[in-house]
Amino acid sequence: MTDEVAAVPDGARVILASHNRGKLAELQRILSAAVPGLAPEAIISSAGIDLPDVVEDAVTFEGNALLKAHSAAEATRLLAVADDSGLAVDVLGGSPGIFSARWSGRHGDDEANNDLLLAQLSDVPEVHRRARFVCAAALVAPDGTETVERGEMPGRLLTERRGDGGFGYDPLFLPDGQTRTSAELSAAEKDAISHRGIAFRAISRHVARLRG
Repeated sequence: MTDEVAAVPDGARVILASHNRGKLAELQRILSAAVPGLAPEAIISSAGIDLPDVVEDAVTFEGNALLKAHSAAEATRLLAVADDSGLAVDVLGGSPGIFSARWSGRHGDDEANNDLLLAQLSDVPEVHRRARFVCAAALVAPDGTETVERGEMPGRLLTERRGDGGFGYDPLFLPDGQTRTSAELSAAEKDAISHRGIAFRAISRHVARLRG
């Protein structure tokens, strides 16, 4: 562990099992705002810690989130939080789903993923472009106690990108009730309605309880 991590007492720390910088920033904002006394510096990224690689071979968002959280909790003996999230497109039968981050075949290549999705939906009219972002947030304690919460953000997919914020499929996604895409919303606006905001505000109650 780094010196910065070691300076935070074990009982105060929560590890986020994610290497995705955009996702990590969202989760740090949401958890630190929702859990009383949880300082941002106590929310530690697994990116700075030597953890075993996790094969995300579950077939649900919940299953993959639990795999990551259990691995981090067992390796660090800390409260571990992880999520698995993605985009479910109605006309594609719920795909990309758990394969959202690697839909194009290259994990984390947002541009390629968006390009492929646009191509697949090129002849699909607006009325059939319904989709939703889904997040399963998992919390695992060092003793193996586990909790999972789920959040969804419904909306539809545009035919071209709009906005420079966010990450992933945000530039294509227009949430219900909004005139701006997820990539055009401010961080606070997005957190208030997003799938991760919903799931992690729910999981924060369990974090607060287990931290005492």
